[in-house]
Amino acid sequence: MKLQSASQHEIKRIACGTAVGGVLLVAAMFVLSRMGIGTFDYRVLTGALSGCIVAIINFALMCVTIQRAVNIGEQKAMKSFIQGSYNGRLLLQAGWIVAAYLMPWFNVISAAVPLLFPNLSIYYLQARGKLVTPSERKNPPPEEMEESEDHKGSFEV
Repeated sequence: MKLQSASQHEIKRIACGTAVGGVLLVAAMFVLSRMGIGTFDYRVLTGALSGCIVAIINFALMCVTIQRAVNIGEQKAMKSFIQGSYNGRLLLQAGWIVAAYLMPWFNVISAAVPLLFPNLSIYYLQARGKLVTPSERKNPPPEEMEESEDHKGSFEV
């Protein structure tokens, strides 16, 4: 399945944000090591790089899942498909953290923290207003149709 151009664009934006976060993480760990907190060695670099790659793959898998779920006709099946994908991606992240802990060539902190960078990138883009296009701001989606008088709620008379 080929990713849509909008998904590819979002993956690139999140990858850039994750990369910036990875560089800031390495810089922060370097500064902390100079202050006597922790050690800075190759394990910090390999952990941060690998953690960023896992985070980007996780986000790309989410994009593929959503794109496939749109093609499912039934809402219950779509919800089940998305939930299964979420569980699998969560297991991928947990597996990565366990693997980074067990392998001696990764710093577990620098390997786990990048998993948060896609979320931070999304929050940053939302705060800057970059997730909504200018045409969407000018033309907001139509509001849902109000309930007709024939379909009153259970507490209405």
